[in-house]
Amino acid sequence: MGEAPDDIQVLKTELSAEPIQADALSLLQSTNQILHLEFQTLPPSEPPLPFRMLDYWVRLQRKYRCPIEQVVIFLKSTTSDLVFNNEFRDINTWHRYRVIRLWEQDPQPLLANRALLPLATLAKSNNPNRLLEQVVVEVDRIEEQGQLRTLAACVDVLAGLRFEKDLVRRLLREEIMEESVTYQDIIQKGRQRGKQEEAVLIVMRLLTLRLGLLDPVLQQRIEGLSIARLEELSEALLDFKTATDLAVWLDQEQ
Repeated sequence: MGEAPDDIQVLKTELSAEPIQADALSLLQSTNQILHLEFQTLPPSEPPLPFRMLDYWVRLQRKYRCPIEQVVIFLKSTTSDLVFNNEFRDINTWHRYRVIRLWEQDPQPLLANRALLPLATLAKSNNPNRLLEQVVVEVDRIEEQGQLRTLAACVDVLAGLRFEKDLVRRLLREEIMEESVTYQDIIQKGRQRGKQEEAVLIVMRLLTLRLGLLDPVLQQRIEGLSIARLEELSEALLDFKTATDLAVWLDQEQ
């Protein structure tokens, strides 16, 4: 490598990978091609989005061995330079993907397709409030009640990135929202997330009292545990004497 270093460290040859989850994956069977959609509200992310897209591509390619089309859809309008980047570059690596900035898109094709009505609320418009009204009109035209409630819930969620919640709720019929399985699922998941975060805080306090300050990597792994696993950890930690005991327990659980 053109150097004569005296600080070489031999690394483990096993390369473990943390599980990651893509936003949307579709296999186009006629062409044996995968469409990968990644929705992004704000440009910054950890790890950075370009690296994540490369990571997704490598994992998909390893599993399916077929052409992969990747598209990042930025939802919320911003002037950040990050939303104009569509590639990851390093010394010998160059990976590219497509980028769609939703606030630059013509709303008409989105309004013409029921499945895309929630995205239309964030499209280009000189009169955003009027655009939102158009979306609600199209949603109200849907006769099938299950589809109507589902799309209304999705419109409510995405429109909230651009409009005041009170305005969105005034336009969407309240009884539709209350009956929406999708909307209720979102509410329920929010409540569960709150309970999980509360459980993490309790377990972290107990671990800190017993073991002292924890390594950030261990803390991150604990934050990803389910409520059931956190309850098990709250009992198991009584036997821990060092942070190594915690790491061993987490490895066994994984």
